[in-house]
Amino acid sequence: MGDILIRNGTVVDGTGAKPFAADVRITSGMISEVGPGLEPRGERVFDASGCHVSPGFIESHTHYDASMWWQPDLDPLPGYGATTMILGNCGFSMAPLHKSQAARDEVMGIFSFFEDIPLQPFKEHVSWDWNTWSEYRTSFEKRLKVPLNYASFVGHIPLRLAAMGVEAWDRAATPEEIAVMADLLDDALAAGALGLSDNMHDHDGNDRPVPSLLADDAEFTALFDVMDRYPHTCYQVIVDTFMRMNGPANLKRLEQLLTGRKIRVQIAGGVPTLFFQAGILPEMQKSIQSMRDAGIDVWPGYAHVSPSSTLSLFKSLIFAQSNDYVWHEVVLAETPDEKRRLLGDPEWRARARESWDTQAWDHSPLKNPQDLYLLDSENGTGPIGGTLLAYAESRGQHRSDAMADWILENGTMSTVHMAPFPKDEALTVALMRDPKTVGNISDAGAHLQMLCGGGENALLLTQYVRDEKSLSLEEAIHVMTGKIAEHFFLHDRGVIAPGKRGDICVFNFDEVQRRQMEKTWDMPDGKGGTTWRFTRKAMPARLTLVNGVPTFENGAYTGAKPGQFLSPANEQALVAEAAE
Repeated sequence: MGDILIRNGTVVDGTGAKPFAADVRITSGMISEVGPGLEPRGERVFDASGCHVSPGFIESHTHYDASMWWQPDLDPLPGYGATTMILGNCGFSMAPLHKSQAARDEVMGIFSFFEDIPLQPFKEHVSWDWNTWSEYRTSFEKRLKVPLNYASFVGHIPLRLAAMGVEAWDRAATPEEIAVMADLLDDALAAGALGLSDNMHDHDGNDRPVPSLLADDAEFTALFDVMDRYPHTCYQVIVDTFMRMNGPANLKRLEQLLTGRKIRVQIAGGVPTLFFQAGILPEMQKSIQSMRDAGIDVWPGYAHVSPSSTLSLFKSLIFAQSNDYVWHEVVLAETPDEKRRLLGDPEWRARARESWDTQAWDHSPLKNPQDLYLLDSENGTGPIGGTLLAYAESRGQHRSDAMADWILENGTMSTVHMAPFPKDEALTVALMRDPKTVGNISDAGAHLQMLCGGGENALLLTQYVRDEKSLSLEEAIHVMTGKIAEHFFLHDRGVIAPGKRGDICVFNFDEVQRRQMEKTWDMPDGKGGTTWRFTRKAMPARLTLVNGVPTFENGAYTGAKPGQFLSPANEQALVAEAAE
């Protein structure tokens, strides 16, 4: 643990209070003193003149669960002042595991499809030497060191698979299987899981509802009974306001199941902010208010960055989640030659045109070629930079045929990029100011050939504070620090005050940028080589400290990996210990 004195900075303490001039002393990884004119006591001194000193930023929604096993530097998070990340979101987690290989393969396949991560690295880099969540935590802490602190939900999907095997995809659970799920959840919460994450949203590449969508009320009741015994845990659920638009029905059901319980609830996408979702917004807001009126502790989750899509033929769920399973056949094709064969096949092309015309969601990229840009050619043939609509019209072709031809001419590694969905910025700012919401959601660690995710926190400082001035600096910092720590019952972080963790970001406001995405060829492809992922250059933070240890300094990642596995129960004990 580090000893360091940060001098001459302006502290933004994470509570939402106004910035103030102060020095910050960190001793043995904990903040020991905050105040003006602190004198060195033999520790290292860092001069923060002209800089702000804030709590380290908390990445509230990531999917590094798998990729951190082969990318333990968590690039680019240290350069963006991130010090804690939340794993196990959306009903997906690495544990528990069924003992059958078939059921274990389902866990890998679910992660690989829904988070756009190559499958083979799961088999090569992850130890898979656990069954229960508590065993997973033990293995994780033994085998893996990373530069951020981390905490994790246990997912409802692996709970079902661990109790039911592959039949979790097909039916409701028996009372005996529900009892097994309850025991597995109890094991996870006792071992320090943040809570239970759930998925009432997704279908896989074969249009199968994910296993959690088959859970009946008896199953939910048993799991919520377990959660009631652990008051400092959360229930996180993603509901559908994007595709099938059944989010309000999801919330009505959850209200009936959760009323009278002392369970904190985070609803991912609970208040939709994209303009195409405007039709469902009033009903979702009404449903959220109804839950709050019923005494349920509801915290809607939201993203401050509008979703954008990269259409790739190698690792992309965009086609399937646009309800187009014909182009998804090309994604599933194993070789570039097979992909090219499909793209040129007249029978496939006819089915693809019909799918784009009659099956794809109206708001999907496939129905909006004016927002699809031909930006990334493998071989440079081009044209590059224009829209798919303009290209199709210039050739007198259907948009599906035009995209197939462009990819055939430019190479199967070429990608087509969608402009971000138009978003209600006033509603986004209102959500930031709501005292019970969860922001700084990025999906970092997933969809690595669609987006970067990491570094999206900088947009809160650049767009919302510096450019538009719709938030004050202290409000933006609170959204990324103290507010998230409060939500997850991680009370020893998120605020600069004596007794809190020495997780710190020092930044010069004038230097902060949310950098553009760029390709780096360092992700294992499962064939002995590497493929590309999106990343971005650092914000940069001047200094990122995790438990008092520099993880980013002098414009670069330091190589340090001081991150620790966090849990609400352990954090409560640490706070009590510090108070004594």
